[in-house]
Amino acid sequence: MTALGAVFRPQLPPERLRPLARLADESGLEELWLWEDCFLEGGISSAAAALAWTERLRVGVGLLPVPLRNVAITAMEAATLERMFPGRPVLAVGHGVQSWMGQVGARAESPVTLLREYLDALRALLRGERVTTEGRYVRLDGVALDWPPAEPLRILAGVGGPRSLRLSGEAADGTILTAATPPDGVRRARALIDEGRAAAGRTGNHPVVVYLLTATGPDAAERLRTEQAAEGLDSVPGLGVAGDAGAVAEAVRRLADAGADTVVLQPTADEPDPEGFVRFAAEAVRPLLP
Repeated sequence: MTALGAVFRPQLPPERLRPLARLADESGLEELWLWEDCFLEGGISSAAAALAWTERLRVGVGLLPVPLRNVAITAMEAATLERMFPGRPVLAVGHGVQSWMGQVGARAESPVTLLREYLDALRALLRGERVTTEGRYVRLDGVALDWPPAEPLRILAGVGGPRSLRLSGEAADGTILTAATPPDGVRRARALIDEGRAAAGRTGNHPVVVYLLTATGPDAAERLRTEQAAEGLDSVPGLGVAGDAGAVAEAVRRLADAGADTVVLQPTADEPDPEGFVRFAAEAVRPLLP
């Protein structure tokens, strides 16, 4: 079964999150995803609020930029969320947008090295281990959580390049792919992830989450074209979807057939009715999916 979610884009003011999260919860949508984009809204604070306002909804943060966050703080916050809302938080970490990292003086010379060290330390802390490490970027001296999660908490990596995709297979519990990833890109990503998993001798499930840029309504095609052009993605075939529930469901199925376990509908930045978009995902698209 393909899980379906929607994005609360941080272009919306924070005060819009409460009604939208409650709507997602009540309408039966499986997941609501948040972004920690600079310099808009905090990922952990938004996730904590959304989880507190809802009862069954899974809330994802995709992603937390690792140059901005000491790994011990991320572990503490992740463990706290999981203990308060068991099984409902979904957290991803990644390189972050390098120009933004530069703006705040946190740009790493080797983002892949940083992410590898970060994933190893973060997952160990969340397993309840006491961690001492002296890496290039991550340095911990006998650090352990007093309140680790009672159950394992998956940490996903939001990545895109070949080296980072292999790293995700080696060191993360799942992978997030951006809305710039068409079905063929999902297949290529899966192959690279599997290379990393094989190199590390890892077995078991490695879920892949894919964002799907989605527009519906009378001006859907134009809004989709405008956003893709602004992002330089208008020449990528098979990317995004504009149309009714049947068209969106078919696009979701294509991504699922390519290897996506969860597809998250990403509205355009100028979506005129965010609440209506969530209702459309839950009540019109979800029933058309297996």
